[in-house]
Amino acid sequence: MAEEEATDGQPVSKKMKYRKPKPWDHDGIDHWKIEPFKEDDMKAPLTEESSFAILFPRYRETYIKQIWGLAQKKLKEFGVTGTLDLVEGSMTVATTRKTWDPWSIMNARDFIKCLARNVPLEQAARVFEDEITCDIIKIGGLVRNKERFVKRRQRLHGPGGATLKALELLTNCYIMVMGNTVSCIGPFNGLKQVRRVVIDTMKNIHPVYNIKTLMIKRELMKDETLKHESWDRFLPKFRKATAKPKKKKVTKKKEYTPFPPPMPESKVDKELASGDYFLKPKEKDIRKRDSQREKQQLAAEAQRERRAKSFIPPEEPSEKNKKKDKKLKLKKEA
Repeated sequence: MAEEEATDGQPVSKKMKYRKPKPWDHDGIDHWKIEPFKEDDMKAPLTEESSFAILFPRYRETYIKQIWGLAQKKLKEFGVTGTLDLVEGSMTVATTRKTWDPWSIMNARDFIKCLARNVPLEQAARVFEDEITCDIIKIGGLVRNKERFVKRRQRLHGPGGATLKALELLTNCYIMVMGNTVSCIGPFNGLKQVRRVVIDTMKNIHPVYNIKTLMIKRELMKDETLKHESWDRFLPKFRKATAKPKKKKVTKKKEYTPFPPPMPESKVDKELASGDYFLKPKEKDIRKRDSQREKQQLAAEAQRERRAKSFIPPEEPSEKNKKKDKKLKLKKEA
């Protein structure tokens, strides 16, 4: 019985009977923390060579040629070699016997991938840092219409690049919009947010709405009391404005008849019906002039009547009408 009781007099359960205290494990330790990988951690060199090759566009050739020396210097820190082929237009990275970090080849691949997509060297080099990675979002196939695609891509930039700058500050990521891709470099949570905003923008949801939500979340994160509560009541809910459907013109269907429509009358048929066909050319001219004179006379009479209307005096208002007008004026004044 003495073994089952603790020093404080409380009984010890069978589960905790043989468990001993661990002085090296306490509440102050962060179990999720990623320890930095050092040169001494890998005891033996890599047995196989791994390599990646990335093609780059021709307009990027001059910049890559200028900074390639600095890029090789960065790769050399991790024991990775880099080769530049200007004929083929490609960059290749490969591991060596001096490579001390097995994951450095993956970072080197992302490094040259960012360089090929208009990301400057200073930003691309951040890929080698711990807890920072890159994400390349393909937006080319999200919108079919080219004009619509260009307009929506321009929304990511905003006026004077303001929208892009706000997104970078809120997510702690570097964002480069170029062609059919969006290159991002930053922490994992930031990249997740950027991807959501970019895809929503290409789906015709303005980035300002997502930026507003991110700003509210940033302020809520500072409050310790709301740490374990739902934030749905604080976040804005944007409704999609649906346009009114256009009224379709109702067209009545013609009744079906098995008989074909009657043939239109030709000029000869019309002349035969009026009797002009049997007249001589002189008689035809006389009849034509007579019809023109009749039309001119009718038009002249209509013009005279229209002009004469301006000379007709207006009707004077009667006494009854005058009284009505006075009553209306008094009501208005009251």
